[in-house]
Amino acid sequence: MNPLELEQMPPGFQDLALGSQTVFRGALQALSLPGRVFELPHPAAQLPDRGHSAAALLLLALLDSDCTLWLSPSLADSQAQAWLRFHTGCRCVSAPGAARFLWFGAADPWPALAQLDWGSDEYPDQAATCVIELPSLHDIQTAPLQLSGPGIEDGVHLHARGLPADFAAQWATNHAAFPRGVDAFLIAGRCISGLPRSTRLHHPLPTPLEP
Repeated sequence: MNPLELEQMPPGFQDLALGSQTVFRGALQALSLPGRVFELPHPAAQLPDRGHSAAALLLLALLDSDCTLWLSPSLADSQAQAWLRFHTGCRCVSAPGAARFLWFGAADPWPALAQLDWGSDEYPDQAATCVIELPSLHDIQTAPLQLSGPGIEDGVHLHARGLPADFAAQWATNHAAFPRGVDAFLIAGRCISGLPRSTRLHHPLPTPLEP
């Protein structure tokens, strides 16, 4: 990184400890209540010029020098990669299966979940975490996904626009591997929704019409 790039690098959290803790608590809340949509706490920070703000803040809080990171094409070719490497010390990799964290930019092609690191039975905590940007988490015109599992009461419906058509099927295979399998955060702007591997997804059956 040359001196000009360093000079132009956004500085990240103004208060590193407070910012990281605030965002980390928001991430834990999203994972503990899967499918519910929250606005991620937004501590004072300067962010890169590409990517949704909640995704950038989340990775800024979660990554460290022991982490490997894969970015989808539009992010890998932007300031976001250098910004995260500079502030967290993470190592960027070119193969999705080699990454502990993955950042999927909105409208970028995705690797299949089956290609990612699902951890092992001995070390399921070593599995990958996906940070997935979407156009919306509140699009009522999008067919909902119904969620069930730990932390979910009476079912939760998620209207997430931009997921691949086979996402529910991919997630079912991921869920079946529990305790192995990836976790995911769905991001739209400043909003976040957690999908831990323990969550089941399916399309709800239509309500029968009254005779």
